[in-house]
Amino acid sequence: MQVTRIISRYIGSDPPASVDPAWFRIPAAIPTTPYYCHLPPDLSPPPYTLLMLSDVPSDARDHYDDEGGILEQEVDESALVSPGLFIWCLTICAGVSGLLFGYDTGVISSTLISINTDLSSRLLTTLDKSLITSCTSFFALLASPLTGIVADTYGRRTVILFADVLFILGALWQAWTSSVGGMIIGRSIVGAAVGSASFVVPLYISELSPSPFRGRLVVVSTLFITGGQVVAYIIGWLFSERLHGWRWMVGLGALPAAIQFVMLCFLPETPRYLVKAGKTQQAKKVLGRVYKSDESGKDLVNAVLRRVEREIEEEEDAAGLRGTPDTTKTGWRAKTERVKDSFSQLIIIGGNRRALVIACMLQGFQQLCGFNSLMYFSATIFSMVGFKSPTLTSLSIACTNFVFTLVAFHYIDRIGRRRILLWSIPIMISGLVLCAIAFRFVDLPTESTTAAPVTAGNRIWPLIILFSMITIV
Repeated sequence: MQVTRIISRYIGSDPPASVDPAWFRIPAAIPTTPYYCHLPPDLSPPPYTLLMLSDVPSDARDHYDDEGGILEQEVDESALVSPGLFIWCLTICAGVSGLLFGYDTGVISSTLISINTDLSSRLLTTLDKSLITSCTSFFALLASPLTGIVADTYGRRTVILFADVLFILGALWQAWTSSVGGMIIGRSIVGAAVGSASFVVPLYISELSPSPFRGRLVVVSTLFITGGQVVAYIIGWLFSERLHGWRWMVGLGALPAAIQFVMLCFLPETPRYLVKAGKTQQAKKVLGRVYKSDESGKDLVNAVLRRVEREIEEEEDAAGLRGTPDTTKTGWRAKTERVKDSFSQLIIIGGNRRALVIACMLQGFQQLCGFNSLMYFSATIFSMVGFKSPTLTSLSIACTNFVFTLVAFHYIDRIGRRRILLWSIPIMISGLVLCAIAFRFVDLPTESTTAAPVTAGNRIWPLIILFSMITIV
């Protein structure tokens, strides 16, 4: 007998001694068509035929528990020693969005002190600077939740491509504008791109990465963010003394976005999205490129594919989406219902609710510590406290951030995310306290002066501010 689909392992509380655990039992009368076999514990009729496990194709195997429930076949990825060239290309290409995020975060610091009277023919006020910087974060906040819906509907890669278009438009708009309002519009467009990319890029990388390397590969996007900040401060330093050099600073942000757009046109969608969209064969081809193409790699591809299919089925079952469909709701109405169901499951189910609270608190506290504000205004701060080259001084902070991201990239899968977080929090607290004390005693310029007065104390406290900001990052 040829078995071409899923069969079940012998089930029974007291199997006969003559039956080896490596054998499978299936009803002898079953034809060679696909069949899901649930064996009762008492092995009631019809008669059964014994098959060796080695006689069953690997992609036709599955396991059942004592109550007939399907158990997920173990996916063994321990033999994988490195992510492979294809995964590295995917990760680096997707990580360019992180570089754009970091670049637009860092470049505004140099831009604010270089604009002078180029916008609206006047110096920037404190309100102008606040609006120019905060509108990016505000539109990122608006774009992020909408990105989840779009990514599930049109795909992760599509969202990244759309974000690239926004990055290009925002960068060129900023370089072209001659008013404060125009600058705010350009920064808002970039903010929408940042919100979209920062949500979907880690998702894109994680859904394509083999599990042994997922942690490190997702950190690559963070590595690109900090690397983008370093590039931004270098560009800012090179163009800070040029006439209208700030227009080059912001305009150059379009170049990486254009390069990423072209590269993504040749890269695939994630297997998880393809399975959800009913494109299982395409998902299998993508997984075949992720894993080896030999016989052992094919077995692993089949196992990973079944795991993805089962996870999606479980998610849909949990959300109540596999019941009788409401045929009166189609298109966006149906998608809205799915989103509502998903959010209700986040709140109603205790485990989901706790995970949501922890994740939101971690992200919220990370933002409330003020790190991004320090990055946005670092050059302005260093200019106020008397540093001769504020952009170059800011570069030291960006470089420190980049170096320690490299350290985290190397050790995150060895030490663990939680332990690194617990080690980092006390250091951040110490840096913030030290920074607050230094700002309390440093002498700042008044409305009638453009620079801080030179005193003995003012030579020490700026250095302490610099040290504390380096400690925070």
